[in-house]
Amino acid sequence: MTLAVISEQTLIEFVEDSNAFDICVKENFKLLDVDGDGVISRDELYNGFYKLMSLETKQEIHNLYDAILERFDEHRNGSIDEEGFRCLMKELMLAMARGIGNFPILMVLDTQSMMMKAVEYELSKN
Repeated sequence: MTLAVISEQTLIEFVEDSNAFDICVKENFKLLDVDGDGVISRDELYNGFYKLMSLETKQEIHNLYDAILERFDEHRNGSIDEEGFRCLMKELMLAMARGIGNFPILMVLDTQSMMMKAVEYELSKN
């Protein structure tokens, strides 16, 4: 974990740089695609995201994954391919950017997180 200042602009610029963002998405996709079959199954999604969520009941967890698969499972086969995962990550990052707004905030970030990658991207430009 590390302490970092992050702003709306930090996340937006990272997402808009398709090369930097795509490299990060590919790395994270590979981490979640445990069996290496090129898609993230419901179980892989559950195992990968479960630790990040603070949901109370199994029903809340299933509702979340149903919503994610409904929105990002383009082939309707119960899994998310790399492009669907990219869209999911882009949507999440931009939602976080809108939530942060124009005022920089101090956050504790996992050193391997997408948000930390955005901070590192911003620092590399200076």
